[in-house]
Amino acid sequence: MSDTEQPQPVKKTLSPAAQRALAEAEERRRKALEAQEQAPKEIGGREGPDPARYGDWEVKGVAVDF
Repeated sequence: MSDTEQPQPVKKTLSPAAQRALAEAEERRRKALEAQEQAPKEIGGREGPDPARYGDWEVKGVAVDF
């Protein structure tokens, strides 16, 4: 093997339980994305990430943690 060649990753065979878990996770992601797209846009709301999800509220540089 030369210096420019990189080894190929080994493909592992997943168990049926792992395949089901991956399929369920993909379905949850798809449903969450659909729900997010269907949600009405907030008018006059805050910019940036949801403070309830990310754990702090920040207004004009002052962070308040509940």
